[in-house]
Amino acid sequence: MTGMRLPELKGKAVLITGASTGIGAALAHAFAEQGARVGLHYNASEDAAKAVAYEIGAAGGEAVLIRADVSTGAGARAAVEGALAAFGRLDGLINNAGGMVRRVTYADVSEQDYDDIMDLNARSVIVASQAAVAPLKAAGGGFIINTTSVAARNGASGGAGLYGSSKAFVHNVTRGMAKELIPFGIRVNAVAPGVISTPFHERYSTQAQLTAQLATIPAGRLGVAEDCVGAYLFLACASLSGYVIGQVIEVNGGQLMP
Repeated sequence: MTGMRLPELKGKAVLITGASTGIGAALAHAFAEQGARVGLHYNASEDAAKAVAYEIGAAGGEAVLIRADVSTGAGARAAVEGALAAFGRLDGLINNAGGMVRRVTYADVSEQDYDDIMDLNARSVIVASQAAVAPLKAAGGGFIINTTSVAARNGASGGAGLYGSSKAFVHNVTRGMAKELIPFGIRVNAVAPGVISTPFHERYSTQAQLTAQLATIPAGRLGVAEDCVGAYLFLACASLSGYVIGQVIEVNGGQLMP
């Protein structure tokens, strides 16, 4: 899929949360192609997750299915524990699970809206990362890569503001966690996708909203999941990004140039 050969990833145990569809599925394929052992986490999309795992296996890769609701603390810890049980070690964690949950304006946000959106996008990153620290230390170091969003910087719109704020939280968690964990050889960074054609937008965005977004993208097209893969592979390889710490790589076709 990527055309790149990164021997450093061969045999590494990598947990990818939210790996059944979209960017997560593209990452599962890409890391498996590099010879990584992939913990393929999912929650509701069982059929899609099984299809990704089957495709990886058919291509000669290794993927283990791990089901958990990472919006809960217990579920986030269970996802990491599932990868450890399968592989006996952990070399990398990609906190990719997330979603808008629902569009709601700030004027109308309920406590339930807040809990649902923040638990999925923010709590999951904190708890899964906490659970991963000890095994990453035991492995002699490794990486954590968080998936955030262009919405974290531009305030979002159309009822996506709270989602954007949850991703802004992830931006700052990435920086703070990077400072705390680099002494242990654990590199923490993030990738911020722009408008990517995935089931995310099929679920939460109208065609009119996507058309309006397209007009703001200098590249002249919406992104696809595979556009994001290279940034994650780069951040996973210490040989390529060992001195890249606490950074957010923007992948948005030029829509935002911070």
